[in-house]
Amino acid sequence: MSIGVLIAIRGAREGDVAIAVGSDRRLSLVRRCADLAEALAVAHAGGADVVVVSEQPQLDREAVSQIAALGIAIVGVPSSPDSADHLRALGIEHIIPGNADGAGIVATVIHAAEQQPTAVAPQDADAGPRVVYEGRLIAVWGPAGAPGRTTLAVNLAAELATRASALVVDADTYGGAVAQALGLLDEAPGIAALARASLHGTLTHDTVHRHALTVGPGLRVLTGITRAERWSELPAAALEPVWELLRAHAHHVVVDLGFCLERDEELQYDTRAPQRNGATLSALAAADVIVAVGSAEPPSMQRLVPRLAALDAVAPASATPRVAAVNRVRAAVAGARPREAVADALMRYSGVEEVWTIPFDAKGCDAATLAGQTLAERAPSSSARRAIAGIAQAIAASAPAREAVPDAAAAGVPASVRP
Repeated sequence: MSIGVLIAIRGAREGDVAIAVGSDRRLSLVRRCADLAEALAVAHAGGADVVVVSEQPQLDREAVSQIAALGIAIVGVPSSPDSADHLRALGIEHIIPGNADGAGIVATVIHAAEQQPTAVAPQDADAGPRVVYEGRLIAVWGPAGAPGRTTLAVNLAAELATRASALVVDADTYGGAVAQALGLLDEAPGIAALARASLHGTLTHDTVHRHALTVGPGLRVLTGITRAERWSELPAAALEPVWELLRAHAHHVVVDLGFCLERDEELQYDTRAPQRNGATLSALAAADVIVAVGSAEPPSMQRLVPRLAALDAVAPASATPRVAAVNRVRAAVAGARPREAVADALMRYSGVEEVWTIPFDAKGCDAATLAGQTLAERAPSSSARRAIAGIAQAIAASAPAREAVPDAAAAGVPASVRP
């Protein structure tokens, strides 16, 4: 059975590749496409095993990821040595050398077809991070209803930074507010810049250094998008290598996520539409620890319980350690013993055994919000701050600094109900 080949090449080498493919009985030339968009459409229709492409405006990491997701190998045709490096940085593993004859072209195409296509991490043009860490990714997620995800993410990162380096990332594509919480301008979101660099194969350690802002001792931030209509700037295919790269830049990478977990676009349309919630889903898939945030008010608890089941479908608790943190806990909404009531409710209705409760401290949180500072800076004696510090201590203790510790050492979460 012959190998089906699509060609989407710009320039003089298009004819040479077409002749080589068409003259070998092991290969079948499915179509000579005008551009990558046509090649992607034909690939989705089926019948192709390999796509041969050259550099063109539509070729980025997301396009490469789409082709790989179809189980189709991709072969690059560079116009120069620098072009070959760029194609590799986009995730194209198989490259036809510039001096390859017909036999060499055929050999590369056949070899690509025989290999399982894989995404290649971006090639770093710089010398690497100034200090190399093997950090953990901590995803902060919660259902709709403003349970305090951003407040917890920012202050959790600040508390972790008192023990080891921390980086807080705003990946909420519905209402990112980390910049505002820290009193920063949001004109140039850092995470969007990293995603663009990843898409175009130019993501390096230096990219992180340029866009991560220092906001305190040991604490940096990558600000996010503040308008929901810009969600497409954070596609999952671009963020997957970003999460891995950020681990080298801090002991703890805390990611503030949006509430929604659905994959509606794939379910409703047979298209290549980007995932509306791709940023959240990719971070949860990459996370070493997930902090699930809820609020103590009955409507918020009612939202949290079913969404924990949805979270388990995306990132099973058996595979990723999970911390349940309930915010704004007070007797007025949860009874005379609010901490025990909240923990009992989660245990009864969702099976959650490890619960951290954060007292309702409107005065301290309002003061920090107004000043654009963390609780540790503005209200160090805040009861909410002390509770968040306890969560940070437990997370840090479960996996201390890991420069020389293998990934398997990433460990668990608090083992009992905490104040």
